[in-house]
Amino acid sequence: MSNPIDDPGHGHSPAAWTAVVIMLLGVTLGTLFYWFDLPILVWASAGLVVVGALVGWGMAKAGYGVGGDKYTPKQH
Repeated sequence: MSNPIDDPGHGHSPAAWTAVVIMLLGVTLGTLFYWFDLPILVWASAGLVVVGALVGWGMAKAGYGVGGDKYTPKQH
């Protein structure tokens, strides 16, 4: 499979990785809290997923996303 030069990438950027890690943590904690029947913490975990998306969006706007001025793509 080839990767054309004009392909913007598949989210291999600090913004994408940070957003995914935060959201994955939110989903994992939400599942754990659901299992322990702690609804307040389940909703707090859902809020963490939203925070992860906002952090990723903010980092992309700050230049850490694919094509941003602070992002340097690495060769595979």
